[in-house]
Amino acid sequence: MLNSLPTLRHYRIAASVFFFVQGITFASWANRIPTIKAMLDLNDASLGALLFSLPAGQILGLPIAGYLVSRLGSKKILVTGAVLYPATLMLLGLVNEVWQLALALALFGFLVNLMNISVNTQAVSIEKMYKRSIMASFHGLWSLGGLVGGLVSTAMISRNISPFVHFVIIWAFTLACLLFFYKCILPHDDNPGSQQQPIFVKPDKYILTLGLIALASMVSEGAMFDWSGVYFEKVVNAPRGLITLGYIAFMCTMAIGRFTADWFVTKFGVKTVLQVSGGIIATGLFLAILFPYIIPATLGFLMVGIGVSSIVPLVYGLAGKSKTMRPGVALAAVSSIGFLGFLLGPPFIGFIAEIASLRWSFAIIALLGLSATFLAKAIK
Repeated sequence: MLNSLPTLRHYRIAASVFFFVQGITFASWANRIPTIKAMLDLNDASLGALLFSLPAGQILGLPIAGYLVSRLGSKKILVTGAVLYPATLMLLGLVNEVWQLALALALFGFLVNLMNISVNTQAVSIEKMYKRSIMASFHGLWSLGGLVGGLVSTAMISRNISPFVHFVIIWAFTLACLLFFYKCILPHDDNPGSQQQPIFVKPDKYILTLGLIALASMVSEGAMFDWSGVYFEKVVNAPRGLITLGYIAFMCTMAIGRFTADWFVTKFGVKTVLQVSGGIIATGLFLAILFPYIIPATLGFLMVGIGVSSIVPLVYGLAGKSKTMRPGVALAAVSSIGFLGFLLGPPFIGFIAEIASLRWSFAIIALLGLSATFLAKAIK
């Protein structure tokens, strides 16, 4: 990227790019779920059970990622994740059997956290160097990547381009980003006093609370990632070219919310922002449930994007400042609890949809999202 030594600004730009890479990679998979569901002739319950594989892989990868980042440093793990995580998309594009999809999703989930924990550790270190809140803006780039991924996926679907060809294009793009920004990855983590802290520490009450708040948000995010296309297809009855509209609306406001969250935190405080966010999540989901038509459902998903936008960045930033755990391990602990939302959400939604309806599933998710409002009261 440059011939001279990288500056603090270059480190921030590089970290932002890898957040963007994460977002476009995940969105590329999420928006092709209806296509792959149709290819394998899956019903809602079967899809929900299969989607369980991805967060299962994530949960398995979290403690390993936290350990590796603490031992080897975030740069080495970030580079490894940036190569392998997007590459796994191509495996997902080649599946033609249910068991192949399950294995590929588990690997995809495992690798996402190599990249997730390492890039967030980089972000925590860079935020400390800036001496002000910038964590939400990093996650804003993740959401922007998700939005771009949604738009690219829509174009691919409308032109009947296969998931495999689509995913090869995404992998080539991510490799180009890695080659261009490699020299600007922060070489060393800023972990003062971490040498005296053990690698494995039992999470304290503070970390547990942050994890539960993350869970409340992530179960709502998981509903949007995995089921927004299916919801618009089956409940809203959107035309084929518009089944990704809800996902794009969600990603759009989540990106905007993350770019503005640092300002709101400075003005109103973390607790207030977290409490309001939980209420917005529930309101948006109930709007889409009670009025399952394109315009109100899209508005509802826009609200969900606003609601979830700041929760994960804020709890990650707070976890990275833990005095009892190393940043990589603290992030892994909070993520482990939070990702239970991704672990339990997809199969839960599928099973409830099969028994009752997809609208009932979303109603329960709305109540879980609202729980962030009450959990945030414990934040000081």
